[in-house]
Amino acid sequence: MRPVLPSGRHSAGARRARPLAMPFTPFHLGPGAAMKAIGGRHFSFMVFGGAQVLMDLEPLVRLIAGSSIVHGPTHSVPGALLVGAVAALTGKPVSEFVLRLVRAPDQSISWFASCMGAFLGTFSHVVLDAIMHSDTEPWWPLSSANPFLGLVSVRALHLACLLGVALWLVVDTWRQFRKRRNGGAADHQ
Repeated sequence: MRPVLPSGRHSAGARRARPLAMPFTPFHLGPGAAMKAIGGRHFSFMVFGGAQVLMDLEPLVRLIAGSSIVHGPTHSVPGALLVGAVAALTGKPVSEFVLRLVRAPDQSISWFASCMGAFLGTFSHVVLDAIMHSDTEPWWPLSSANPFLGLVSVRALHLACLLGVALWLVVDTWRQFRKRRNGGAADHQ
């Protein structure tokens, strides 16, 4: 079997083994951090993170199997809806269990926050991967077109994700400062 290029196409006569790809990227958490900064307790960052992992289970299996297509149906609008529903329903109880284990002060996540984290997680994942990966078909099964591919450079995309983390750090620091000053509750979801 010929090696597969990052674009998903086979190389002609290449002798090197396919480079190891990493299906789980920490950059996908950047938009979630920004959404947490904006949404506060109405957005679960934990469920968002879980949705990111669920989205990349299919690419992981495809990479292990040596498939030439890595980003299949889960990286489409219908796939994001399905994975988002699973993430929303499982994310709330799993996240609350983890918060109890680590004895977080606020261990409750509303169903609204779970759904926001799950669906914003899956849909942002589709868009980010569609910008970077030529085998992503966001409008599958209606179209194989990917209008997002190359919309911005991968470097600019990663920078934007890092800026999302920076926004969250600034906002969370401000919230912690206000909490200490006023004795209010902080968001831990």
